[in-house]
Amino acid sequence: MEIGFIGLGKMGAGMTRRLLRAGHTCTVFDQDPESAQRLRRDGATPVMGLDELVGALSAPRVVWVMLPSGRPTQETIELLSQRLQQGDTVIDGGNTFYKDDIHRQTLLQTKGIHLLDVGTSGGVWGLTQGYCLMIGGERGVYERCEPLFAALAPLRGFAAKGSGETEAPREAKGVANKAAQRPNTADKGYLWCGPCGSGHFVKMVHNGIEYGLMQAYAEGFELLRARSEIRDHVGDIAEVWRHGSVVRSWLLDLCARALREDSELSEYRGHVSDSGEGRWTVEAAIEERVPAHVLSSALYTRFRSRQETSFAEKILSAMRAGFGGHQEQK
Repeated sequence: MEIGFIGLGKMGAGMTRRLLRAGHTCTVFDQDPESAQRLRRDGATPVMGLDELVGALSAPRVVWVMLPSGRPTQETIELLSQRLQQGDTVIDGGNTFYKDDIHRQTLLQTKGIHLLDVGTSGGVWGLTQGYCLMIGGERGVYERCEPLFAALAPLRGFAAKGSGETEAPREAKGVANKAAQRPNTADKGYLWCGPCGSGHFVKMVHNGIEYGLMQAYAEGFELLRARSEIRDHVGDIAEVWRHGSVVRSWLLDLCARALREDSELSEYRGHVSDSGEGRWTVEAAIEERVPAHVLSSALYTRFRSRQETSFAEKILSAMRAGFGGHQEQK
């Protein structure tokens, strides 16, 4: 297929290269001209602006936007809406808030332009291992763009072996499995999740779960390190868990790798940022009245990581000193 790609950061450039390797034709643009020019060697056609990008594509056009959420994505889609034509499609693959997708779809629909929202997971490893894609929008538009998703997704069967998967989902006894009655691409690494906004809603919850998993590993390894007899073996413990334990995962692989390179993790300050999706997950949990204790706690811990000493901790210390005469340790 022919596609225009806007936003050539770490993920955008990797996704473009993966599409090119699969035989798709890519016209690319980035605010940094050098980022676009670097992809020329891979077979992409770099352009200097949105007008040139839209003009280089054949109708019905498909333009993938891979930019930071918020204003960069909003302004780019608004500019595209002024240049694209009826029947064209915009794909938003960034970390967009799902409600923004619904608003943007309304804007584009007035001009007959389609919108697909694609939650994209895979990070910097996606170029070689593929990207997990969670897609929302009109089903027919999704099906037209499916060759792109198939090229970006991992190879079939990429899921870790021996972790309990079956070759195909089994139908529950006495219950018709409606999902099994339609083509299902979940085991290929991409999935149509529902109408516009669904893809980024699923990705939002995915990131909330990611926060919780990361926090569980972090607290567990800190507890192991606190035990003097075990302290020197924490890296080996991470490694042995990777082989057959029920807590093995890619996140554990990353823990083991980091500990193997530096058991003290001396190059890290412990300042943990968040992209916003963890916050949106907690907000959605409140809206849907779904308890999300672990996800909420993990988000608040990230906030705490950015403070050396919080005002709340100073209040605690002052109260202890006041009622019990407890002095702070130097």
